[in-house]
Amino acid sequence: MNNKRGITDRLLNRIRSGEQLSVRQRFQLTALLSFPAIVAQISAIAMQYIDASMVGSLGAEASAAIGLVSTSTWLFWGILSACATGFSVQIAHLIGSSDFVKSRSILRQAIVACLVFSTLLALIGMAISGPLPSWLRADKAIHADASVYFFIFSLFLPALQMSFMAGSMLRCAGNMRVPSMLSVMMCVLDVILNFFLIFPSRNIELFGLDFFCPGAGMGVKGAALATVAAETIVGIMMVYYLCAIYKPLKIIGEKGRFIPTATTLRQAVNIGVPLGFEHVAICGAQILITFIVAPLGVVAIAANAFAVIAESLCYMPGYGIGEAATTLSGQCFGAGRMKLMRSFGHITVASGMTIMGLLGIALYVFAPQIIGVMSPVDGIRELGAEILRIEAWAEPMFAAAIVCYGFFVGMGRTLLPSIMNLGSIWLVRCTLAALLVGSLGLRGVWIAMCIELCFRGTIFLILLFMPRYYIKKTTETNPQ
Repeated sequence: MNNKRGITDRLLNRIRSGEQLSVRQRFQLTALLSFPAIVAQISAIAMQYIDASMVGSLGAEASAAIGLVSTSTWLFWGILSACATGFSVQIAHLIGSSDFVKSRSILRQAIVACLVFSTLLALIGMAISGPLPSWLRADKAIHADASVYFFIFSLFLPALQMSFMAGSMLRCAGNMRVPSMLSVMMCVLDVILNFFLIFPSRNIELFGLDFFCPGAGMGVKGAALATVAAETIVGIMMVYYLCAIYKPLKIIGEKGRFIPTATTLRQAVNIGVPLGFEHVAICGAQILITFIVAPLGVVAIAANAFAVIAESLCYMPGYGIGEAATTLSGQCFGAGRMKLMRSFGHITVASGMTIMGLLGIALYVFAPQIIGVMSPVDGIRELGAEILRIEAWAEPMFAAAIVCYGFFVGMGRTLLPSIMNLGSIWLVRCTLAALLVGSLGLRGVWIAMCIELCFRGTIFLILLFMPRYYIKKTTETNPQ
């Protein structure tokens, strides 16, 4: 692991110093950055998968309660991520130009700004947790569980924000290994805490022997508490590593300004606000989809939620490669290596499409088994597997959209890609879903999703092959 870390650092240093990278070295660096990022993304979604599987054993209503608010939690996650990205992209550019002093200054300012922002968001989340299930037109039987899950999630948003910020900054600096390892640890902690908090005390059989296992029997509330506890523990560790151990961004023991400057905030706003509005609008569209699906009944809600989680296991590698694309484009941009940056864009997008295409095949083949792990209810399993197989066809083009987007974010070019995402999901997906749900039910909603993702991937590929949009007309001393 240390050897791979050393190779990654040496190759990134070649970008900053203006040295040439062979095609083989470019693929090697892409792989070295992508693999730990993929592991981190899969671990994050695995935590949701585990929560869903454990809660699913309690019945369809418990599953539907978490599924109902899942799009709302993703909305808040996206807003927190946008806030963190507004600062971490600045750090990627500064590290690309080898300005580590200013990078540490940005980090200090980001800590204060992100804490203030996430606290305000937490207050909003807790305030709306009560009426949220009613707004989503859910069955009254799941209102209480859905509300308490979202309240607990909202209460711990500042801890989640610090984790997002630290992880994003480490990745933009080129350190994918530590965020990846801590994400795996978070998943393990979540499993352990779920085991004790969701279920009541019971006897379990292990290796032919009966053991008494204590449990809180908290159900959905226990799943929420286990998740936020795991996130908080890992978030503290992530921030400590970033600020006290990681040398390029170590600020412990140094003096410096923590109050954000107008320049830093303006740059963060220019980068983060388009991302934030995009996340709000996209998750708003997803909430609209939930609004469309909710009247179809508890089975449809649960099948939809499980299928979304299951499909996430397929597209998380795309997001991992997208994070590598953000790091590479950000550091190349900061170093003024525009031709090299474009080459990394092509390499990362091709890699993402290949991997997610193969995973799409696996998703189609094993859809019944994947849904079956999360729910023992026959109706949920059958419907969930059917809609997963519809979505599997879109995975390669979804990968193109994801990785291209990460590539543009690394440069700080967020406005047009955000508009493209918004237009695609609202004008194509939502419109088609509303038209098809009446005749095809939940299947119609997922057919609309499949068509929209293919359209979105196409327009992002067109933009990728229009370098005049994202490459400034500047003279490069080291164009390679």
